[in-house]
Amino acid sequence: MTNYIIRRLLLNLLVLWFVASLVFIGTHALPSDFAQKRVASTFTGQDQTEAIASARRELGLDKPLARQYVEFMGELARGDLGTSLETQESTWAELGRRVPTTLELGSIIVFVTFALSIPIGVISAAKQNTWIDLSLRAVSILGVAMPVFFGAILLSLLVVRFSLFEIDVVGHPHLWTDPEAAVKLYVIPAIAGGISGGAGIMRILRSQMLEVMRQDYIRTARAKGLHDSRIWVRHALKNAMLPVLTVMGLTISGIVGGQIILETMFNIDGVGRFLFSRLNARDFPPFQGTVLVTAFIIVTVNLAVDLTYAWIDPRIRYT
Repeated sequence: MTNYIIRRLLLNLLVLWFVASLVFIGTHALPSDFAQKRVASTFTGQDQTEAIASARRELGLDKPLARQYVEFMGELARGDLGTSLETQESTWAELGRRVPTTLELGSIIVFVTFALSIPIGVISAAKQNTWIDLSLRAVSILGVAMPVFFGAILLSLLVVRFSLFEIDVVGHPHLWTDPEAAVKLYVIPAIAGGISGGAGIMRILRSQMLEVMRQDYIRTARAKGLHDSRIWVRHALKNAMLPVLTVMGLTISGIVGGQIILETMFNIDGVGRFLFSRLNARDFPPFQGTVLVTAFIIVTVNLAVDLTYAWIDPRIRYT
């Protein structure tokens, strides 16, 4: 197990290097940069060429691309995610203010995802080919097909139409400071993200539960007189969860990316909205650093999911 973890950590470092290189090349391939953005907003003359060149020299954007890449990688190796060209504030400081909000929303979305998908998947399998099963499967197909932003729009329209609560929340409340305002802020993106993420898990879990229930050890458990609920939950569900774990890891990774859309839509001051705003401003250092942090979270989650296999099924051993 130790050797496996070491190999995976080294592989994760390679993945992070590739992501860092890709985002560096991608940002510098964009048709404009921060210097052009700043000059366009402040310089009213017809000829902006000299002003843009001067701004690039001032910001260090006129250096050869290879030199900028080496400096960028050197900063990452020292744990420096860069400094904002607009605010002159470090990326770590910017993220420090926004990570709690993103973790808060992300945790709620993950909770909603699993709270919906696991019970519904088990119920759908238990009621196979009944109207309950058909209805739940139809809902899951709709959840898979519907983009998360469209689901959020539909939920918002329902809330406004029936005047359930005020969507426009002032400030950026947290559950531990203002629970009521925080719930109003998070409930729509959490449900939209949970439905989008849980629909695929529900369908896979249903299929796995049906396959497991045909196994010999399930028939043996029934022959011993065990109650159906105990068989479904204690024996079948645990074994059916192995393939589902892989999908869960991918779902959590998708939630991390989907929060960019949800935070921007609902004006939630989290990492996703910050990432989008830095790209629009062509403020590349904090954008690159935030993408790398997001990639780190994703590869860490997938490593944790792989290690969870051995915890659920002791027969699995990594060498």
